[in-house]
Amino acid sequence: MNYLSAENIGRNLGERWLFKNLTFGILQGEKVALIGSNGSGKSSLLDMLVGKIDVDAGEISIRKDIRTGYLDQNPDLPAGKTVLETIFASENALTLAIKEYEIALNLHDDKRLADAIEKVDTLKAWDYEVKVKQILGKLGITDFDKLIGNLSGGQQKRVALARVLIEEPDFLILDEPTNHLDLDTIEWLEGYLSSSNITLLLVTHDRYFLDKVCNRILEIADNQIYKFTGNYNYYLEKKEAQEAVNAATQKNYRNLLRKELEWMRRQPKARGTKSQSRIDAFYDLKSKTVKKGPEEKLELSMKMERMGSKIIEIQHVSKAFDTQKVISEFSYTFKRGDRIGIVGKNGMGKTTLLEVITEKVKPDMGRVVTGETIKIGYYSQEGLDFEDGQRVIDVVREIAEYVKMADGSELSISNFLTLFLFPPAMQYSFVHKLSGGEKRRLQLLKILVQNPNFLILDEPTNDLDISTLNVLEDFLISFGGCLLVVSHDRYFMDKIVDHLFVFEGNGHIRDFPGNYTDYRIWKDEQPIQNANGNVESSSDNKPSIAPQIQKVESKRKLSFKEQKEYESLEKDLEKLESSKAQLLDKMNSGNGSHEELAAWAKDFEKINEDIAEKEMRWLELSELA
Repeated sequence: MNYLSAENIGRNLGERWLFKNLTFGILQGEKVALIGSNGSGKSSLLDMLVGKIDVDAGEISIRKDIRTGYLDQNPDLPAGKTVLETIFASENALTLAIKEYEIALNLHDDKRLADAIEKVDTLKAWDYEVKVKQILGKLGITDFDKLIGNLSGGQQKRVALARVLIEEPDFLILDEPTNHLDLDTIEWLEGYLSSSNITLLLVTHDRYFLDKVCNRILEIADNQIYKFTGNYNYYLEKKEAQEAVNAATQKNYRNLLRKELEWMRRQPKARGTKSQSRIDAFYDLKSKTVKKGPEEKLELSMKMERMGSKIIEIQHVSKAFDTQKVISEFSYTFKRGDRIGIVGKNGMGKTTLLEVITEKVKPDMGRVVTGETIKIGYYSQEGLDFEDGQRVIDVVREIAEYVKMADGSELSISNFLTLFLFPPAMQYSFVHKLSGGEKRRLQLLKILVQNPNFLILDEPTNDLDISTLNVLEDFLISFGGCLLVVSHDRYFMDKIVDHLFVFEGNGHIRDFPGNYTDYRIWKDEQPIQNANGNVESSSDNKPSIAPQIQKVESKRKLSFKEQKEYESLEKDLEKLESSKAQLLDKMNSGNGSHEELAAWAKDFEKINEDIAEKEMRWLELSELA
């Protein structure tokens, strides 16, 4: 069943088309990821699909008999309502049934109340508030009476995500759902979306999330849409193979173009004396040859400020806000080449630790001693620092004209911008025309161009596209200084860090040797105590990743059709066993010819396969029965 169809759609920005002639569809049950570089139009495309902005070309149709839920990248929530009021304000079947029940109760209308109760019973909406609080809790929202206007931007996005999930739409469209979520919450959402039967279209740059949730990839590139069936890992394999083919094709084009160019130069200049068809073919070949080739990887090693023997020492630091302790007696002495990731739930103090180290926040106890030669580059989550009317190249050029390389050479700012996916044509664009991810990338460049020898990055992966993440990862891998990173991107963390500070709550920070996957494996293997104080394996006690609102499939009863199938399977298995026994007697009798024995053996193998298949189905149905 086709849930969505888009035919030749386009978005016109006036001076240029953002994209044009895009055609694709989404079938029921598909989980589709939309990927592409920052500024390629992913969020605009989602807005068009749900009718937030007009279609400038083509046509979009979504099935009318399905419910669609949409999580905007920047959701607009009512500032004056509480968290619970915001959730209950949504107009879905459950909330409407509850509201009708409350109205009937207040009016003392027995007939209306009876109808309302029947409706609530049918929808099983009595525990709706419990379900709402469960989902909000999973997403880290526990103060249900707090006004939306008093929440941070990240908290507001989590409330908006909760509202969409609670409505349980048939078709779910999500724009960057993992932004502002901690790692535990991302893994919960990953499990929820991958285990449900919902049809999904999402934009995300979380590569582990893509790989585990999505079964189809749509990529916007070069003003076109490319389709891949399979998860993100399959997409990478196919893209690499396609790029190899493209590279070989381009090489053939260039060789042929060289020969044709010689022919064009040898011939008389008057076009009438040349073959017009061959001239046309030459220009067509020329246009194909200059097409974009495979993306080049960044191979860049920048010169750093000299690093002395003393780097940074954290000495018995503690910090609390009111009664909440976020850092308790934490000490660490940084060593050359340290590459440390910081993980933990939201609100535990990860950013506070960074601000203590950079002396933006004073600790309640202890101190931080920084070596004289240490030059810190700090990328924070705070607002983007750009002036109106600035051009991209001017933002970086006001810091330096050249970037010093490790081999002593100098790289121009223009070339440096190009390596970080700001091509020359974009470098003279105004900053206010950049997408959110492109502005984040530019802010990051302002830090890197100062040649720090100690990099502190607070959520550097937010809003960055996959191409930029690859460039950033390659740069950080070659970075020779110390690195301290807070990120919810597990793929990113696994690739660039080999050591973790884990915020475990109540101010305790675990110093763990290994990357994020190492930590998760270690954590899953740790014994835990149950309510009686007995030690159990954590794998035995691991909570179900799917939320409680999911129906437990094993508890449902057999349908009429399944009951009939179950009864017929028993009869079929009896017949197959009887046929098998008869065939075995024939094979053991010694009376058959060579050809007959071969045919009987083949039949015997087929009967065994049929028995195994039917027994497996019988076991599935017997559990339900």
